[in-house]
Amino acid sequence: MKPFEDQLQTIIDTLPVMAWSARADGSIDFFNEQWHKYTGLTPGQSLNWGWKVAKHPEDLPRIQEALEKAAATRQPFEIEGRIRRHDGVFRWFLIRCNPQRDQSGAVVRWYGTDTDIEERKRAEDAVRANEQNLRLIIDSIPGSVCTANAAGELEVINHQALQYTGATPEEIKNWQTGGTLHPEDRPRVVEAWNRAMKTGELVDVEARNRGPDGAYRWIHMRNRPQRDADGRIIRWYNLMTDIDKRKRSESELARAFEEIKCLKDRLQDENIALREQIDQRFMFEEIVGETPALKSVVSAVSCVAPTDSTVLLLGETGTGKELFARAIHKHSRRSQGAFVTINCAAIPQALIASELFGHEKGAFTGAEQRRLGRFELADGGTLFLDEIGELPFDTQIALLRVLQEQEFERVGGARPIKVDVRVIAATNRDLATAVTAGIFRSDLFYRLNVFPVEIPPLRQRRGDIPLLVEYFIDRYACKAGKKISDIDKKSMDLLRNYSWPGNIRELQNIIERAVIVCQSPILSIDKSWLSKPPVASGLREQFDPFKRISLQEQKAIIEAALRESAGRVYGPSGAAARLGIPRSTLESKIRSLKINKHRFKAGVFLPERG
Repeated sequence: MKPFEDQLQTIIDTLPVMAWSARADGSIDFFNEQWHKYTGLTPGQSLNWGWKVAKHPEDLPRIQEALEKAAATRQPFEIEGRIRRHDGVFRWFLIRCNPQRDQSGAVVRWYGTDTDIEERKRAEDAVRANEQNLRLIIDSIPGSVCTANAAGELEVINHQALQYTGATPEEIKNWQTGGTLHPEDRPRVVEAWNRAMKTGELVDVEARNRGPDGAYRWIHMRNRPQRDADGRIIRWYNLMTDIDKRKRSESELARAFEEIKCLKDRLQDENIALREQIDQRFMFEEIVGETPALKSVVSAVSCVAPTDSTVLLLGETGTGKELFARAIHKHSRRSQGAFVTINCAAIPQALIASELFGHEKGAFTGAEQRRLGRFELADGGTLFLDEIGELPFDTQIALLRVLQEQEFERVGGARPIKVDVRVIAATNRDLATAVTAGIFRSDLFYRLNVFPVEIPPLRQRRGDIPLLVEYFIDRYACKAGKKISDIDKKSMDLLRNYSWPGNIRELQNIIERAVIVCQSPILSIDKSWLSKPPVASGLREQFDPFKRISLQEQKAIIEAALRESAGRVYGPSGAAARLGIPRSTLESKIRSLKINKHRFKAGVFLPERG
C-alpha cells in the first residue's frame, strides 16, 4: 500500500476542482494537478505570485483586494473571477479560501479551491437578458400593462401605464382609492374587480381615466388570471387600452345615423331604381340579360345547381363560362366549400397532373416538398376545369378515375386519396370531333357530358346589349369615381350592330376603355375601337386536333382518318372533313410527316416500306 502522503496527493490531484494552498502572507506554495492541466502553467510559473498571469486583467484587482482583506481580517473569503485556460480561453470560477489557524488563532496557512461555474454564469446571464428583454417588450406594448398578486395588489407596472396616467407607482397601486379613475366609473370598476377576485371570471370593462393633463379618456380594461396546478389564482395580468377615439366616434355615429338614413332615402332616384330593377329582374349572380336565349341557360343552371351532377359548359371565348360555373357552385349545397379553378390550357403538359392531383416530395426535379393539388383543395366544394379540351391524353385517364371513383394518387405517391368534389368543365372546342380524332377519350367525354349547357354568344342575344352596357358603365364609373348617366344613341347603335367576336369580355373591355377617357356625363364609343374580324359561323372556334400533342400522335391520327376515308383527302367523306380541318392544312401535315396516303387507297392498308 502506498504511504498515506502519496494517497493524499493522489486524492488532491484527482479532485474535480483546482486546489491550492498558500502561506500566511498569501503567497501560494502549492497547486494540484488540475490547476496545471487547466492553465498549462508549470509549478515554477504558478507558485508564489506567478498565478496572477492566469487571472483575467479585469478581475485581478478584485481578487487581489479580496486576498488582502482576508489576510487582514483572517476570515474566509469567496469571490468569482475568470481564469485563463491553456488555449487562451477564459472561464468563470468560484474562488473559495479558508484559513488554518494555530492554537492562538493566528493564520498559519490558507487552503483554497477554484470551481468552474461557467455554465451557471451563462445561465444567469441568459436569465438576466431574458428579464431585460421581457421588460423592454412590456414597456414597448402600446397599452398600459400591469400584474397583480392573488389579493389584487399591483406588482409590475410598465412604462406606458406610468406615462399615460402621469402617476407614480405608489399612486397607481392605490388605484381603488386613488383619483385616476373617473368618480362615476370607479364604483363600477371596483365592483367588477372584486367580483373577479371572488369568482375568477375575467374583467372586461370600459371606464374613463385621468391623464397627466387632467383630462379624462376612455380606456378598455381587461385581465386574465394565472392559476397554479391546483387551480388557485396566483397572479392577474391586466391590459388597459386607450379607446377614447372609438368611443367618441361611436357617439358621433349614433347622432349621425338618422341623418344618414334620411339621406339614403332621398337618394333613391331613377338611377338607383334602375340598378335595383337590373339586380332583381335582369340579373342572376352578375349574369345580366333578359333575352330568351339567356333565360333558357339560366333556367338550366338553376335546375342543375342544387344537384351534384357534373356540368359541361360549352361556348365561345368570352361568353362568361366561369361566371356560370360560379353561379352553379353558389346555388349548390357546396356553396360553403371552396370553388377552385384551373385553366387546363394555361398549364404546361408536364405539370398538369401535378397541378390537378398534387405531388409528393422528390416526385420529380424541383419537387422539394409535398404539394396539394386542386382536387384536394376543392374537397367538399367545386372544381372548375376550364379549357378541358386541352387536357393531355394520359391525364384524361386519371381524371376519369376521379370522376368514377372519387379518388386519385398524388404524382410520386402510392396511397389513394378520397375526395368529395363536384366537377364543372368548360370548353370552346368541339369535344365530339376530338373524340372522333382520337385525342379525347370517349368515356371521359360521356362522363363530362352528363348535363351540357350551351352558352349563347353575344351576337345571338343582342337584346341584352343595352342592359350589359348599363351594368358595365355603372361598375367602371364607380371605380373611376365618375358620374356617367347614359350613353349616346350613335354609340349604342354601333354596339348593337357589332358582331362581338370576343363576346361579353370584349364588350366589357370596350366600356371600361370608354369610361377611362370619358370627360362628360354621356358616354361615347369610338368606332375605331371595334375590331373587324370575320363573324364566326359556329358555336365554338375551329377545332385543332393537333394542338399540344406529339408528332407521333399526329401521324397516328392522320393515318386513322385516311384509313377510314380509303385514302381520300378531299370531299365530304374525306380525311380533312373527318378531322375538321382545311384540306390544305391536312396536305401540309401529310407531307411534313412523310405519310404515304396512297397506302390507304380502296380501303386496303398496306404496310409502310422500311
